[in-house]
Amino acid sequence: MKRDPLAGKIPVTLITGFLGSGKTTLISRLLRHPEMDRVAVVINEIGEVGIDNDLVKMSSENVSLLANGCLCCSVRTDLQETLRALFGERRAGQIPDFDRVMIETTGLADPAPVIQTLASDSMLGAHYRLDGVVTLVDAVNGLTQLEENPEPEHQIALADRIFITKGDLACDADIFDLTLAISTINPRAEIRPCSMGDLHPHDLIGIGLTSARAGDDTLHFLGELKPKDDIKQPGESYLGDRLPARHDPAVKTLSLRFDQPFTWASFSAAMELAISLRGKDLLRVKGIVNVEGNPVVVQGVGHVFHPPLPLDRWPSGDTGSRLVFITRNIEASAMRALFSAVELMQG
Repeated sequence: MKRDPLAGKIPVTLITGFLGSGKTTLISRLLRHPEMDRVAVVINEIGEVGIDNDLVKMSSENVSLLANGCLCCSVRTDLQETLRALFGERRAGQIPDFDRVMIETTGLADPAPVIQTLASDSMLGAHYRLDGVVTLVDAVNGLTQLEENPEPEHQIALADRIFITKGDLACDADIFDLTLAISTINPRAEIRPCSMGDLHPHDLIGIGLTSARAGDDTLHFLGELKPKDDIKQPGESYLGDRLPARHDPAVKTLSLRFDQPFTWASFSAAMELAISLRGKDLLRVKGIVNVEGNPVVVQGVGHVFHPPLPLDRWPSGDTGSRLVFITRNIEASAMRALFSAVELMQG
């Protein structure tokens, strides 16, 4: 078998959430966890997370080595430069070895540019891979924030896993309404509670694809539940489930299925046309595509796509192409018509 293209790449977890969602509390607790000894934590604002003196073993200009061995890095320059420097210093033995990176963004940050950076920078792409996007949502203020600000909607839309924080301060009805609102934006993200940042590091890892070897994890990454999973709440759903529409459903999830195989040329032409026409409104795309009988995983954000990943086999007996688009002001019928038009032109 050919070398697995994901083997050896350092997984990156992106942690997002609007102002006051609890990112600082979460990162502060994570930095104290003994199983963070081989994790580099990149904090995008200096001073946002306080590090107790007894946790610091040594520090350079922008990297602190904590007593548990975790590297805490504050971004003073461009994120690309920071990740390049971390990898270079790791390889040169100037800092302790690490095998995972967690990046905490500001509350007003759109996670899309960070994801695009990992996909479009060839040097970073050779050494790092996106494991997943984790978004924190405030149970008390989340609904109001969604109504008044665009950033929380984008953070939720791009998330692979969502944690509702401050649940102890909200009533069950409010939490249910918030969960339903989250689900209408992103029905395929896992939704879990989080109290006072009390999460195990394992809750934030293993979200994305780790290998080209197909299996249940591949389907879960694409938003389909494993057979053993139970649907207990809105958000833990999969292809075909219907959820009530929001009052202003600008951001929505579109699911398309194609039973006939594509050629790579026809699929690429359709996606290039979609990107050229509506790239700014294609927030995120995930899918498994039947390319002349072979399964290929595709994923992208906006105008930027990760390199396609051929799988060693189909993860199930279903060999149809399944594409999940998270879009803004795009109807499923428009996307389907676009693919049909390209098919006619290619034919």
